[in-house]
Amino acid sequence: MKSYDRLFIGGEWVEPSSSSVFDVVSPTTEEVVGRVPEAQDADIDRAVAAAREAFDHGPWPRMTPAERGAVLSKVADAIRNDMQGISELISNEMGSPISWGLLAQVLAPTMILDYYAGLGSTFAFDTVKDGLLGPVLVAKEPVGVVAAITPWNVPLFLAAAKLSPALLSGSTVVFKPAPETPLDANVLAELFADAGLPKGVLSVVPAGRQVGEHLVDHPGVDKVSFTGSTAAGRKIGAACGANLKRVSLELGGKSAAILLDDVNLEESLPLMLPNAIMNNGEACISLTRILAPRDRYAEVTEALVELVRAMKVGDALDPATEVGPLVAERQRDRVEGYIRIGQEEGAKVAVGGGRPEGLVTGWFVEPTVFVDVDNSMRIAQEEIFGPVLSVIPYGDDADAVRLANDSDYGLCGAVFSGDNHRGLQVARQVRTGTYMVNTNIPIDFSSPFGGYKASGVGREFGEDGLELFLEKKTINLPAGFTPEV
Repeated sequence: MKSYDRLFIGGEWVEPSSSSVFDVVSPTTEEVVGRVPEAQDADIDRAVAAAREAFDHGPWPRMTPAERGAVLSKVADAIRNDMQGISELISNEMGSPISWGLLAQVLAPTMILDYYAGLGSTFAFDTVKDGLLGPVLVAKEPVGVVAAITPWNVPLFLAAAKLSPALLSGSTVVFKPAPETPLDANVLAELFADAGLPKGVLSVVPAGRQVGEHLVDHPGVDKVSFTGSTAAGRKIGAACGANLKRVSLELGGKSAAILLDDVNLEESLPLMLPNAIMNNGEACISLTRILAPRDRYAEVTEALVELVRAMKVGDALDPATEVGPLVAERQRDRVEGYIRIGQEEGAKVAVGGGRPEGLVTGWFVEPTVFVDVDNSMRIAQEEIFGPVLSVIPYGDDADAVRLANDSDYGLCGAVFSGDNHRGLQVARQVRTGTYMVNTNIPIDFSSPFGGYKASGVGREFGEDGLELFLEKKTINLPAGFTPEV
């Protein structure tokens, strides 16, 4: 049981404005494993005021980028010093298998922090160039007070993805983690405080949707960075548009893995499957649509079903577990609802489709493969966010590309082929922000990540991720004057 009775606001642990709390429930045991205060509008107001003061008058925006990067490095080191403990904490919060979580939930955030720490010494915040009419200084300045809002599926990873570039820019942050996963967010707050982050620069305010809306609409917030559902992203985008507030949105996905007719299944399926049912299927980049050539459809489905059937389902803290429980009972209900919908639409369950035997406690769903799926079915078009795959037949390469693009989403995707050049040709035709050719690495932290279409607006990671938190100022200079930068 890990409990907090105070909120981290403005760099200090303060009394919350109400007695309302969030109970954190283990998806494996269904027992309460933590408790934190539930932030209210008054707490948001206090956090924004602290961030505003720290940005307008504090030292953080006036420190050098390298100095700010040094703080990020200290936090990365502190996380590495307790990787096992933090990974267990996250598994207890949301059910991620610890064998996967050690790398993706904990090690990956340190890589993000390290990348941006290094960028503090190399990124050109000021550039002097020859303009059409004289010398010009282009200055990149922090955007201001940032509202960072994240979901529960990869909580520390997403916190690092937003806080690292926002803080490096010199901005200050009010961070609202999901109610399901506030514990690791508070641990992160402790690490930033220990690393010497100045007062006011960061606040952590676990809260529900209504309070989150208050944060988004707050006049003291200059930019909103949101990761979550497309439905919520549309509302946030509309609210920010009405106030001409900067916004970036990393939203849902329904990504397709294309198996070309020359694919070696023994090599490719083991590469593909971890990205198809990663994190119990609760990942926006999951490859949930498997496009198989019609003349090899039976071979593909048979091989895939065999691999999925062999996956170990169980306790998230068991290192042998490959598929853990879903985050909450409501999420299990949602996934089981889609399994029923798929059967009603005419698709067939080739493996899974129910609850695993012997696991009477916990919100488990068997990893499930649907066959005889038409791309127009809801299970092929809507984000399920669970361990459910649809195998869809196609004709030639052009048909595979057409099916991959026949989606409201465009976040991720992959192609597997015996010919890398042929795979790359397919990759260039699929309209997604991230793509894999014969590899299982979906994200490179030094390169832009984001979506086309309903999968979002803006790009995270790399220099593009830092640019999201910078305003560009053009300063026209007199002839012959070259300032120091």
